[in-house]
Amino acid sequence: MQNDITSSLASQYYATQLSSSDEILGGQNKVQPHWRDFMSAIEAMGGAELERRRKENQRLLRENGVTYTVYSDKGHHNRPWKLDSVPLLIGSAEWLVIEQGIQQRAELLNLILKDLYGPQQLLKKGLIPAQLIFAHQGFLAPCVGSLTDATRLTIYAANLVRGQNGKMWVLNDHTQAPSGMGYSLENRNVVGRVMGDLFQDSQVQRLAGFFTSLQSSLAQLAPHNKDDPHIVVLTPGPLNETYFEHAYLASQLGFTLAQGEDLTMRDGKVWLRTLEGLKAVDVLLRRVDDGFCDPLELNPRSQLGVAGLLQAVRLGNVSVANPLGSGILENPGLLGFLPSLCRHFLGQELLLPSTATWWCGQKKERDFVINNISKLTIKPISRSSHQVIVGEHLSSQQRDELIYRIKEKPYLFIGQEQINFSTAPTLINGVIEPRNCILRSFAVSSDKSYQVMPGGLTRVAADKDQFTVSNQFGAISKDTWVLSSRESSKQSQDRSQSQSQSQSQSQSSLIRHQVPALVSEPLVSRAADNLFWVGRHFERIFFSIRLLHIVLSEQMNLKDVSEQSNRHFEVLLHAVTHLTGTYPGFIAANPLSQAEQHKQMLSLFSDQQRAGTIASNIEDFFYAAFNIRDLWSQNTWRCIDSIRDDWHAEAHQLMSSPAQLSRPLDKLNLQMAAFSGLTSESMTREAGWTLLQLGRRLERALALISFLRATVVQKQSETQLYPVLESVLQVTDSFSLYQRRYRSVVCLPLLLELLLGDKSHPYSLLFQLQHLKDAVATLPGQNKNRLSMEQRLILKAYIDIQLCDFNSLLNIDDNNGIHSKLDKLLKNLTESLWEFSDMIAQRYFNHVQVKHQLSPVALEKNL
Repeated sequence: MQNDITSSLASQYYATQLSSSDEILGGQNKVQPHWRDFMSAIEAMGGAELERRRKENQRLLRENGVTYTVYSDKGHHNRPWKLDSVPLLIGSAEWLVIEQGIQQRAELLNLILKDLYGPQQLLKKGLIPAQLIFAHQGFLAPCVGSLTDATRLTIYAANLVRGQNGKMWVLNDHTQAPSGMGYSLENRNVVGRVMGDLFQDSQVQRLAGFFTSLQSSLAQLAPHNKDDPHIVVLTPGPLNETYFEHAYLASQLGFTLAQGEDLTMRDGKVWLRTLEGLKAVDVLLRRVDDGFCDPLELNPRSQLGVAGLLQAVRLGNVSVANPLGSGILENPGLLGFLPSLCRHFLGQELLLPSTATWWCGQKKERDFVINNISKLTIKPISRSSHQVIVGEHLSSQQRDELIYRIKEKPYLFIGQEQINFSTAPTLINGVIEPRNCILRSFAVSSDKSYQVMPGGLTRVAADKDQFTVSNQFGAISKDTWVLSSRESSKQSQDRSQSQSQSQSQSQSSLIRHQVPALVSEPLVSRAADNLFWVGRHFERIFFSIRLLHIVLSEQMNLKDVSEQSNRHFEVLLHAVTHLTGTYPGFIAANPLSQAEQHKQMLSLFSDQQRAGTIASNIEDFFYAAFNIRDLWSQNTWRCIDSIRDDWHAEAHQLMSSPAQLSRPLDKLNLQMAAFSGLTSESMTREAGWTLLQLGRRLERALALISFLRATVVQKQSETQLYPVLESVLQVTDSFSLYQRRYRSVVCLPLLLELLLGDKSHPYSLLFQLQHLKDAVATLPGQNKNRLSMEQRLILKAYIDIQLCDFNSLLNIDDNNGIHSKLDKLLKNLTESLWEFSDMIAQRYFNHVQVKHQLSPVALEKNL
């Protein structure tokens, strides 16, 4: 074939439809040597096997909970991460050029940053126009003078594209809080597993050395406590588009994940609010734009940062990576000045050229842009505007309006040449097709130089001829394989070993502080709060499942229309409303028709907007768990993700009969049991486990009391009461135990003895109180010699139950037909438990400034 493509999977598109530079074919329209073996293996594999591996890719990503938030997706914020099975291959010779270019560029930008926030010689000598800097929103005047000699641009990323001449060009620089490293690592883990045979044969360079350097570099930034620095990943929170990566990196690197509300300033230092009190922070790896990091001195509207952070940086008490103010380096107007600045600082020519850029703040460049506007791409210099205008797509009126805006404030705009991206082979519907691609390459500061990740995050457009390659527009990611010959591979290994030895000498205790056995990670107060609520939402769902399962079962067995059967079923329906709090629900002045009952039942299953429904509780459970994504084991997170996704899928396909409604309940019941088992097996018995159990035991106690008040407190005849008591035992999974223990007909006194006073029964109230009493005693700050108020509350409730004569509780109050003593006892216990809950929140959670949200209410970009 004319393109020398042997694979039948690719030959059609690559023979007839290729119109730009391609990664496989290169500039000579011939398969590149480093692609030949790979493409031959793909051909031998066949379309069916490739499709199987693609599905395996997506299965692993879904099970690992890899997501990307797309802000335009209403109701579906967490979109599954897209990963192509076919990686991007880069030969060793070309990679050496790219690596050197990235290192040079990172060092150059580092020097520019230190000058702009230091002596500002570049501005004084006119090497950079002052208006270009001061008009950019990324230049933060309060940060001037905050950088020390040791401060460096810690992490750098560049978006690379291959032009039609076959050379790599830098499309833009990322210095603010570069994202993609975590996704690159996860892509490698998944593709390396699914394409393991090809991965081994291709001699792909590994990523581990880069992340080791990242750990070492961040540890070296610590102004104090270098032997055991406390490093915190500062995230905007779970609504941020790359929150998965924040949690993933924190977990993989052994850092603490925190939001701005978890941090505070005291005595010129940054402290982390933990369950045990305040813990000093040495290094912040920020994933928050620098303008939002300090509402005191930078953006006063920000709710994402730490008031006073900049002052702590000035005092040398905390280091921030990347340095505050580094957003100025993302100014696209700088691209046109980089070649001269490279000669000024380094005495070298720029190895990786930038896209041709003209800043309109200069008359000659402005005139060029206006005269050639239909051939250029027009962009504002500040990223916050995010508006990219393609000149050739404008009407005559739109062109005139744009020219007017440029002339009015020329310093706010740039013009860039339009680049035709190269294409990379991508598996689309079982066939390999070319798609426009961008490679994001990463570098980390290491021993006064920069180490480049051997690979990076490659993204390809979702559709043919689509030039917007962005995850927000459905882009597909790829693993990036940097290949090496055996000789270069050995040299690379020797170089890595040399770097590792150098790092070990400069930080002899690095290994010690990374050993997990010696690190006791503090539990952030926000994380403790979320763990507590995960436990509470879990029990709300679990109890609702059991009750609704019995209700549906009774409904199927309700063949006669006798008053007794109807009364029993009515009691259970009322109990559903009382337990879930979905008033008025099944409690109405007039009896509900079967159609109205069914409507209420469907609402309990599927209405996410109605508090107390299963759908709503699952959402609350998921988001509380998602807030602490980094604390769960991989299998536990898979279970959490499946609970939510499977229930959504089931809720949209609900049928009308009770039997059909029971099926999704059965599945959910098993999934909740799996979550309980996984947490029991995988969570260490530390404060996090204690808070999870506190939430569960508290909620189960409250649910049990609410259920008993709705079913057995009211006076009923013996014939009416018996089926109600049986249902109560079935809901609490106590029927078999009752029969084994008492060997008699079910009666109310014995039922109360079992469900209230049996401390060996996992569903009894005394069992919950015992575990609450034991758990609260292990929380930080409890005085071993004196009971706290929360301990006293639980102990009093525990003793009240133990001293109960259950027969004496059953006197009937003739005025209202209820067991008034029993009702009073249960009511008092409810009040005590809610007071206990408030005390726990006040003592351990309430110093977190932002109130607890059960579900997200705003996107991070709107904050």
